[in-house]
Amino acid sequence: MPRLVLLELFKLFRLRSVGLGLLAAFLLPFLWALAPGLKEVYGLVLASGWQVVALSLLAGMEFLFPFLVVMAASEALGSEVSQGTLKGLLLRPLPRSALLLAKLLALLLYPFVLLGASFLGGVVAGLPHGLGPFFGGTGLGEGGFAGTGLLTPKAALLELLRAHLLAGAVLLPLASLALLYGTLFLSTTASALAAVATLLLMRLLVAFPALVPFLLTTYLDLHLRPHAAGLGLPLLLIYTAGFALLAALVFERRDL
Repeated sequence: MPRLVLLELFKLFRLRSVGLGLLAAFLLPFLWALAPGLKEVYGLVLASGWQVVALSLLAGMEFLFPFLVVMAASEALGSEVSQGTLKGLLLRPLPRSALLLAKLLALLLYPFVLLGASFLGGVVAGLPHGLGPFFGGTGLGEGGFAGTGLLTPKAALLELLRAHLLAGAVLLPLASLALLYGTLFLSTTASALAAVATLLLMRLLVAFPALVPFLLTTYLDLHLRPHAAGLGLPLLLIYTAGFALLAALVFERRDL
């Protein structure tokens, strides 16, 4: 099984969408470091390089990072179908569930690699602004970017690491959902569109207040609300496992 997971990781990171996604995540912080309209849009004058890291996460999690994860998860199976390599894999004496689990584990690692690339790009882009103590906040802790006084590098780093880990957890069920649609449609485009449509539909369910605490979309901003992790984090993991189980059941019964 470990060798199969390594093989799937190798195939995943060879995908063009994954390579471009990692490059985009790394370069995004440089745009924020040079953006002339930060004061007008965010009311912010950069006081530290740590704020560049936070800005990249905040902007990326609005749309870019979820989209990149959904695309990678959709292409992981869709590319195998379009290239005709999936049937060859299924001819091996290997359970279908094992193959799908290996793909899933690779896909669940990708959000953290993507966010790691963004974090690294943010640190590099923020170097000219300094990474020492500063008066203000990271934008991800108490007081937002204004902060509550002097913030040490250690405190800033811990806030940013916590936010990135929570953001990674937010992206896990999106990868699992896109893989589920991949098993249903065996198409990259259809899987990605179905995953996005499902999220948009869930957003509309806010009209039913009793459902709101249990909706996946309620916790897509969990990295901004770490106090909600007590309920949000277990629910995100349940969604991830549930979508994965459904994907395994569908994949076992698909006629390929």
